[in-house]
Amino acid sequence: MNCSIRWLNRYLSPGGVTAAVAEAVLTAAGFPIEEETPLDSGDTLLDVEVTSNRGDCLSHLGLAREVAAGTDQTLVPPTWTKPPRSVCPVGDVLTLRNQTPEVCPLFTAQVIRGVKVGPSPAWLVELLEAVGQRPINNIVDVTNFITLELGHPCHVFDLATLAGASLVVRYATKGEKLRTLDGKDRVLRADELVVADAERAQSLAGVIGGADSEVGNGTTDVVLEMATWDPVTIRRAARRLAIQTDAAHRFERIVDPREIEFAARRAAALLVEVAGGELCEGVLTEGKDFAPPTAVELRPQRVRDIIGVDITDDEQTSMLSRLEIGVERNGSGTLRCTIPAFRHDLTREVDLLEEVARVKGLDAVPIHDRMPIVVKPPQESERAVRAIGAVLSGLGFYETVTFTFVTKAAAGPWLPPGLRLLKVDDNRRKEEPFLRPSILPSLLACRRTNQNGQVEQPGGVRLWEIASVFAELDKDGRHSIENRNLALLMDTPGAGRKRSTDDRQRAVRLMRGTIESVVRALAGTEAKVRIVPAAPCQSAFDADASADVLVAGQRLGSFGFITAKVQQAYDLELPIVAAELNLDALVGLYPPRALTHPLPAFPSIERDLSFVVAEDVPWASFEDLIGAANPAMLEKTSFVGTYRGKQAGPGKKSVTLRLRFRSPDRTLRHEEVDPQVESLVTQAKSRLGAELRT
Repeated sequence: MNCSIRWLNRYLSPGGVTAAVAEAVLTAAGFPIEEETPLDSGDTLLDVEVTSNRGDCLSHLGLAREVAAGTDQTLVPPTWTKPPRSVCPVGDVLTLRNQTPEVCPLFTAQVIRGVKVGPSPAWLVELLEAVGQRPINNIVDVTNFITLELGHPCHVFDLATLAGASLVVRYATKGEKLRTLDGKDRVLRADELVVADAERAQSLAGVIGGADSEVGNGTTDVVLEMATWDPVTIRRAARRLAIQTDAAHRFERIVDPREIEFAARRAAALLVEVAGGELCEGVLTEGKDFAPPTAVELRPQRVRDIIGVDITDDEQTSMLSRLEIGVERNGSGTLRCTIPAFRHDLTREVDLLEEVARVKGLDAVPIHDRMPIVVKPPQESERAVRAIGAVLSGLGFYETVTFTFVTKAAAGPWLPPGLRLLKVDDNRRKEEPFLRPSILPSLLACRRTNQNGQVEQPGGVRLWEIASVFAELDKDGRHSIENRNLALLMDTPGAGRKRSTDDRQRAVRLMRGTIESVVRALAGTEAKVRIVPAAPCQSAFDADASADVLVAGQRLGSFGFITAKVQQAYDLELPIVAAELNLDALVGLYPPRALTHPLPAFPSIERDLSFVVAEDVPWASFEDLIGAANPAMLEKTSFVGTYRGKQAGPGKKSVTLRLRFRSPDRTLRHEEVDPQVESLVTQAKSRLGAELRT
């Protein structure tokens, strides 16, 4: 809210409030000053921050009320001279119909005949320019002045342009067109309000006027509209059409119909003062009955107990009265407070307690010595989740927060056998009534959104999320199941749109490496992750390209490629590899176990072996074979790579592994490890059908 200090002092007595005093008082009252700008005219402009629940302070009068309450100033509301009236009743020259009182609680119209459109007087121009408003003409300038003075937006129509000499408040017809004052043609929707004449819309209610009824130099008779509107209806129209106006900003924050009469009389008198003419007798009004004043009981002792300051009953009464809150004493010792129409934010006793504290000054409230702050260490589960996030962020994954509900079609492929989808019987969830049995359909939908937005990341988009999943089981009746899972999703890396077999293999290795990094961050570097081919429990995983994840014999979950059918359902262009692991099982590995070993004193001997085996022989089979044999002095076994090609043969692959041998007390000779290597080669041939590739 732009506030002119010179303008502010028009409503204060004895006045003379400086910018420094106004800034201090308003800041203490909860209206901090964003910027203070000295003007060439000698005035000062304050940019006042006004919260959304204090629409009454989007006006100079409202801010003056706050300054008066915090100083020894007296609030002086504006007054006016009764304008000359025409003997012609307003109903003889204009008709009014309000067809939507539920969203237009009050609409008033007055007619002023014989106005002379021209420049505004110097005082009006000076005040408007001080707050950044461009003067247009005396008629329009008055409407802008009233908006900034009282916080009550108003609008004027050229009476001669209104077909049928009538105004109708109604909803727009679907597709109805309106050229607004900014020169743009708007196509309206059926849920947007307009003020129309007998033929067409003349303004977008509460937002912006129409160009067809704009006041110009040839205007002689004007209709003054003063109304109030439903905030949600105004906000919806303004947001959809991307129109930002002072009027809409105030109507969105509630303008009370009980204040309209005062503002309408002030505006009409000012129009006649600066533009001449005569005011037609009477006012056309259409709307609904006013709400009764809000009354709140305040216990003065409660105020003293909460604030911690001994404020007498009389002092509390005086403070509230300075805010124009009516106060009456009850026989029970409480204060019956009648809330003014412009304070919609005051509905409870605690609200009034805050008002007393504001007027008293928060710096007057004593501050007790602080108790020592005891920061409890986070639970191990919290630290484990943080560790997961740190690892995944370092690997280029982006965390998502997606919705729990999905459609039946999206949930079906992710439902494990023997379970049913859990449906919520709620009319508000008609399109997506099922609780998801997996996080991955939500991540796939998120990936589709990123694809549609042409999001690209080096190495492909990678997403992760921790959330609950749900299903239902028949066990002594309906039995619901809820698990917390970690879901991972990544693109298959590569160049261009196509992905080769090597690209897919690389994606599998990247996902496996990600899972191993997460496990080792939780369980320690010695943790062993086993990837075991198994029939996927969810049909969304490709049966030929998925596996279970085991740690210490416990199944954590599974990972693999998403089937082409599921991928097509989301219109995804690149192959997607995904994983879903049980969070409780992961957190159970925490904290990591750190084992230290003395550094080797003697060199090692390494042997690389390449075995040609059938395509379906997994790496886990080699791990089992070597673990069972337990060769002497074997320190480590590691995977080197896999080759597929003509030399391996159809349906075959070549798996290369590395064996590291070391003695703790001497340097090994090659002949000491030859028997162990030969034994492993023999067992690989007999148990795995492997052939040693030379």
